[in-house]
Amino acid sequence: MAWLLAAQLPNAANAADTPEPVPAARPKADALAPARAQLAQQRYAAAVAELRKVDGSNNADWNNLMGYALRKSTPPDLDGAQRHYDTALRLNPQHQGALEYSGELALMKGDLATAEARLATLSRLCSSPCEALDDLKQAIAKYKAAGGKR
Repeated sequence: MAWLLAAQLPNAANAADTPEPVPAARPKADALAPARAQLAQQRYAAAVAELRKVDGSNNADWNNLMGYALRKSTPPDLDGAQRHYDTALRLNPQHQGALEYSGELALMKGDLATAEARLATLSRLCSSPCEALDDLKQAIAKYKAAGGKR
């Protein structure tokens, strides 16, 4: 009987040293997906409502989407949009969406210098192709062609 116990001890010791397999992490549902869906359909007030359901004030993507929804709303909330873009860029200074959209907001406010500064930052960050860079370039070109009016 002792030999049976002794034969089991090495295996028991090895089993104790072998870590349990970690269960596969389940992908977390994108909490921002409902707001993105509303934005894709240009339902800006509904997107704002969806974003308010999510505690995302410390998330650059959340702030960027909120800024976008507020800027595109009728009537637009430019000050609110600016606050959210500023927060997104404070949280992530390289956030391409916030750089693009805050540049477009600057053009809406007649601030070409800020839009061009955002464009310069995107130029340093982006490799080609870069939709954010291309879109802001196009918005600045339109702004200039219209004589500084958007």
